[in-house]
Amino acid sequence: MLILGIETSCDETSIAVVSDGKKILSNIISSSLHLHKKYGGVVPEIACRHHTELINIVLDKALKKAGVRLKDIEAIAVTYGPGLVGALLVGISLAKALSYALKIPLIPINHLHAHLYSAIMSSEKEVFPCIGLVVSGGHSSLVYIKDIEQIQLLGQTRDDACGEAFDKVAKILNLGFPGGPVIEKRSERGDPKSIKFPRSYLEKDSFDFSFSGIKTAVLYYAQALKKNKKRVPVADICASFQEAMFDMLLNKTKDCCVKKKAKRLVVGGGVSANKTLRDRLVEMGRKEDVKASFPIKEMYMDNGAMVAGLGFELYNRKRFADYTLSAEPNLNF
Repeated sequence: MLILGIETSCDETSIAVVSDGKKILSNIISSSLHLHKKYGGVVPEIACRHHTELINIVLDKALKKAGVRLKDIEAIAVTYGPGLVGALLVGISLAKALSYALKIPLIPINHLHAHLYSAIMSSEKEVFPCIGLVVSGGHSSLVYIKDIEQIQLLGQTRDDACGEAFDKVAKILNLGFPGGPVIEKRSERGDPKSIKFPRSYLEKDSFDFSFSGIKTAVLYYAQALKKNKKRVPVADICASFQEAMFDMLLNKTKDCCVKKKAKRLVVGGGVSANKTLRDRLVEMGRKEDVKASFPIKEMYMDNGAMVAGLGFELYNRKRFADYTLSAEPNLNF
């Protein structure tokens, strides 16, 4: 069963071919990130133009690498939200055209569900029910997954997403964009206990996150040092900021696992590429008897393989869309 997965929710143009929901035959990703760096964030117009210019090239490469032809594809899975509306529409338009021309099913995919599915694609064992954690540049959410179609939102950020906070702190420290990789690298040379940045846990029993306060604390800390003409210890700030961010993530995630008596945790999204976060989640799981699962390295970022993989599961349940399918930029769980 060959599924073609199309992902264009933000700044990655990706198309993949996946066999039987597990075997990745190709997963081509073309990122426009280099075009956004000088602006300090993703510019929607630039992202949309990149998708439009590259999507047919990415499609050709995905088919060639998989060693298949379009007529071999049995269904088209496409992300329809959340994301940038223009970017989503580029992928949806291609998916509709292919579905119509090939007379094969069109499968609508929730981008957040796909990120969670990416962490279990390689698993041979039953993982449900479990707790899911999505941490990316646009989302920070905790969910209870009873089944791939039964996902209950338990908590989410009330302000900045986790990756967004990393980007903003990197901008404060003049480290460039995106912030996640550079802060992780600088943190390796810093002392995570050197600066006591605040942790926000909100109301008792709340599984929501709030990351805007710590971002502001970093800003005020750096400004105070500059005002007094003192050296700004960038590595220590990065390490202490990262430590505080992950303390908040770990605290809420552990509480969710305990409350739901979950024995599995699946983690998806770009921030899950951070080794310190993965190590801490694994250690938390060891203490709480919870097995943590993460995507393979090639699937941390937005990618078509996770879309095609989830598409296979939904194909078996006949969750098809018609040609009125449109983008839902604010789609949640």
